[in-house]
Amino acid sequence: MKTEKESMGRKTKRVALLAFKRSIPVMGTYLTLGIGFGMLLEKNGYGVWWALGMSVLIYAGAMQYVAVGLLASGASVLTAAFTTFTVNIRHFFYGLSMLERYRDTGKAKPYLFFSLTDETYSLVCTEDTLQGADRKRYYVILSLLNQCYWICGGVAGSLLSGAGAFDSAGIEFSMTALFVTVFLEQWLSSDEHVPALMGMGISVLCLFLCGAEYFLIPTMLLTTVGLTLYRRQKRKGETP
Repeated sequence: MKTEKESMGRKTKRVALLAFKRSIPVMGTYLTLGIGFGMLLEKNGYGVWWALGMSVLIYAGAMQYVAVGLLASGASVLTAAFTTFTVNIRHFFYGLSMLERYRDTGKAKPYLFFSLTDETYSLVCTEDTLQGADRKRYYVILSLLNQCYWICGGVAGSLLSGAGAFDSAGIEFSMTALFVTVFLEQWLSSDEHVPALMGMGISVLCLFLCGAEYFLIPTMLLTTVGLTLYRRQKRKGETP
């Protein structure tokens, strides 16, 4: 019995070490972005407990940045719900694609789906060297490590900002910078630019027509409709 436990312990350590090595790039990203989030939250009057609670219970990366703006502006429940849905709808499709991979993960399954971020999804999908129980341990440990990085970053950013260790002036631009970076990465990695141009055009139009306070929901609705119609038209053009 003791030998079996020791063997299981060694396997767990081996899997944990592999998960840690694989997660190092995510650690750098999540700590940096988490610190920015914590500082932004603190600047808007929400202390370290907000940073901890949101990072533990929401853990939605970009949506947490958006949530700070929603909280600070006193956005309605409808606006908050619709914004959250549109920003995070991609996770619905992530989850569908992971049903088979997470099929035998038992009690850990709810947490694995909850903690499925873009970066975790990428790492899980590219790891094919483990089998059976080791694979399940890898999924859990990797997901837990990545969330811990984000939590640590958010809490550290809030504490540093609250202590006056850094000048947080302009930190609200971090969310804009994040989305600009994502936009540029997708632009450069794809030859199809019509969706991006459509999104920018609709955003500018709605901003002009509705004003900065009310343009978000019309922009998302029109962009969704536009992309749906564009996709259908493109499929018709590809049909012989």
